[in-house]
Amino acid sequence: MNIVYFDLETKYLANEVGGWDFIDKMGLAVAVTYSTQRGNFAHYTEQEVSALIEDLSSADLVVGFNILRFDYTVLRPYTTRDLRQLPSLDILHELHRQLGHRVKLDSCAQATLGTSKGGDGVLAVHWFREGQIEKVIEYCKQDVDIVRRLHEYGRQHRRIYFSYYNQRRCVPVNW
Repeated sequence: MNIVYFDLETKYLANEVGGWDFIDKMGLAVAVTYSTQRGNFAHYTEQEVSALIEDLSSADLVVGFNILRFDYTVLRPYTTRDLRQLPSLDILHELHRQLGHRVKLDSCAQATLGTSKGGDGVLAVHWFREGQIEKVIEYCKQDVDIVRRLHEYGRQHRRIYFSYYNQRRCVPVNW
């Protein structure tokens, strides 16, 4: 089974494109995937977006954090394909459905894996604008690796954790 873990960073912030209703105008800066079939990471810039779409389309399952609402919407202007039709597991979507509220990837990473993210999307946009593409790629790669490890933990232990008001909370999962 080829599981493709996926995340992307944008060129613009929500407030620069008119708000969160205009995610499709944020533009692709960098995307990173990890394919279990290949056993390695790949990165893509806006110029390589068709290769990214192929990578995602070749997956038996695409796994990410907020990919249904955010990442696939960012990619909408780059393809005629409805990426929401790909076999996908959106960890945030699943947690929100169970909990009734959104949680942050960093919260899950800290509580489940004992690790933290290396920045945030706002920093990534600034790095992109400064021409620090390798830094954006590395940050995005870290997020993909966290998503991969979180998914693997959930599959193995049938639960993951998140922090909520300084308490470690358990969420049962069936991945």
